[in-house]
Amino acid sequence: MNLLSLTAVELGKKIKAHEVTVEEATRAALDAIHQKEEKINSFVTVDEEGALARAKEVQKGIDDGTFTGPLAGVPVAIKDNMCTKGLLTTCSSKILYNFVPTYTAEAVVNLEKAGAVIIGKTNMDEFAMGSTTETSAFGVTKNPWNTEHVPGGSSGGSCAAVAAEECFYALGSDTGGSIRQPSSFCGVTGIKPTYGTVSRYGLIAYGSSLDQIGPVAKDVTDCATILETITSYDKKDSTSVQREDTDFTSALVDDVKGMKIGIPRDYLGDGLDPEVKSAILAAAKKLEEKGAIVEEFDLSLVEYAIPAYYVIAAAEASSNLARFDGVKYGYRTEEYEGLHNMYKKSRSEGFGPEVKRRIMLGSFVLSSGYYDAYYLKALRTKALIKQAFDKAFAKYDVILGPAAPTTAPKLGESLSDPLKMYLGDVYTVSVNLAGLPGITVPCGLDRKGLPIGLQIIGDCFKEKNIIRAAYSFEQTREYKHSPEAEA
Repeated sequence: MNLLSLTAVELGKKIKAHEVTVEEATRAALDAIHQKEEKINSFVTVDEEGALARAKEVQKGIDDGTFTGPLAGVPVAIKDNMCTKGLLTTCSSKILYNFVPTYTAEAVVNLEKAGAVIIGKTNMDEFAMGSTTETSAFGVTKNPWNTEHVPGGSSGGSCAAVAAEECFYALGSDTGGSIRQPSSFCGVTGIKPTYGTVSRYGLIAYGSSLDQIGPVAKDVTDCATILETITSYDKKDSTSVQREDTDFTSALVDDVKGMKIGIPRDYLGDGLDPEVKSAILAAAKKLEEKGAIVEEFDLSLVEYAIPAYYVIAAAEASSNLARFDGVKYGYRTEEYEGLHNMYKKSRSEGFGPEVKRRIMLGSFVLSSGYYDAYYLKALRTKALIKQAFDKAFAKYDVILGPAAPTTAPKLGESLSDPLKMYLGDVYTVSVNLAGLPGITVPCGLDRKGLPIGLQIIGDCFKEKNIIRAAYSFEQTREYKHSPEAEA
């Protein structure tokens, strides 16, 4: 039996039934990392010693009844922008190359309470800025389906690790599509929950009004189970929401009879790859055959989502990243004259080009004279986009569309044209601007054998609708979760 071909929930059941020990599962994941990392590079840090020690501890907890949840003993990888006490947390940036936090992010604490075993920290675009995991200071992550292609970003390391079967599931963060887009490129499933559902405490901020932590896994059942585990109200996070309806696994029902599904015409227009379009429409047909009511509609303001998103995200990033100055922690330049020169040189040497580009853009739109023209206008546009979605959800239970306009581009293609990379987020950024939940599930392969992802968007706090629709669609086909899995 190949342990790594199991989903997280399947492995949890086997561990509970004493068919597999936690140590065996952890060693299997670590062995896979040793074999594949040179080719894929999905991890920044692998904590072999810590994982094996934790495996023994968790096994004891399972045996004595301390850990009873479905994920107890299942190894997990954490995106490297979530603080982990005593374990290097770099945001894939030179400026945090030696940062070891003294506390752990709340979402990760919730996993640990459920008996998770953390095997390491995954690679990402530097400070989550990028859509390809090529801006990392620790090398490029490659797509397991074809290593000449990118895995997407910024949670590319998490999605590639799950697709390459180096771990059973992973946590990612989503600011403008950073879970859903790489999930689409790597043929895995990922959920971005409603803003405020999962605590942001301990997540190193990029755009505070947009960031949200979510799960990446092999199927919808895993994602719903993980989301249920990491969701909690947290008074340490001022944007955290107290919710009663967090039993997300109750939505794993194969039934979409009468569900109203809207497909925005704006999502099917220019720039969408014909193969992606036909896979999305074929998926909609499958749901229609199961009794869903599917129709196309006009979702206004789509063309304004990208400019509004990049103005707001860059403004928040320039403010959030001001704390990395070479004084308290992280990288400090070796030679400098005076305090200001130390700041300047530390930041110039510590940040990569994409991060500098966004800090400068953010500082510009927040500067006096331009604040009203750009930043306030972007905030007004954000409010209008939310209104457009509210109007759509008055009529539809979920909205269906692609997660990205194309399948994974080749390595190096996007970096040469940053604007093209930004435009690749056209189907995902609106969801963050409006604080909505979204899920990506695989819905086929293109002629090059690269995965295509279907994105399902729900209204605020209606994760159960998107989980039900995604689960029902998932039941319509056999799909291999990994390029190495048996079809």
